[in-house]
Amino acid sequence: MNSSVLSTPQLLEQLQWRYATKKFDSTKKIPAEIWNVLEQSLVLSPSSFGLQPWKFFVVTNPETRQQLLEHSWGQKQVVEASHLVVLTIKKDINDDDVDRYIKRMAQVREQSVESLEGFSNVVKNFLKQPPYPLNLNEWSTRQVYIALGQFMTSAAVLGIDTCPMEGFNPPKYDEILGLTPLGYASVVVCPAGYRASDDKYAVLPKVRYPIEEVIQYL
Repeated sequence: MNSSVLSTPQLLEQLQWRYATKKFDSTKKIPAEIWNVLEQSLVLSPSSFGLQPWKFFVVTNPETRQQLLEHSWGQKQVVEASHLVVLTIKKDINDDDVDRYIKRMAQVREQSVESLEGFSNVVKNFLKQPPYPLNLNEWSTRQVYIALGQFMTSAAVLGIDTCPMEGFNPPKYDEILGLTPLGYASVVVCPAGYRASDDKYAVLPKVRYPIEEVIQYL
């Protein structure tokens, strides 16, 4: 085991510390070395088959973020946070996406594309004839939420605040960011940065059901 692993009390402390930040300190920016790690947390997120049916757009232009505010239910985190991540799906994922992934796998693992043909066919058959009723865009959306969870937890461990947001107008985001011609669609937004000292929500106790009501052993 890596010697740098957090202790159990440290992990719980950071999870208790984390909350959906309602007010960010706009004067504080995430240092580049920390942001680089958070980028990697997105890249390293798990997905079904490892297919990564997503792309993460980091909106840095202040004018663009101001435009997005109008379509974010007035939630100022969009403009106040140090960074704004728009997590999107690759729409209508298909054989071409599988081929791209197989080519990348062959490159990374120093294998031939031909040696991965069996796995490639499994994935393609799943997408064409899933073993249960499946909307592929909804399936991709669920993968994106795995990445969101990894990003938020990684941020909390590093002392970075986040706020997952579904309260926005995806078609408007897609329009402003030019996502539709690229084949992507916004799913969820996550501002990241540092909480404002006067955010009253930072000190409120978490409201959670007792563990025995949430976790059951069978």
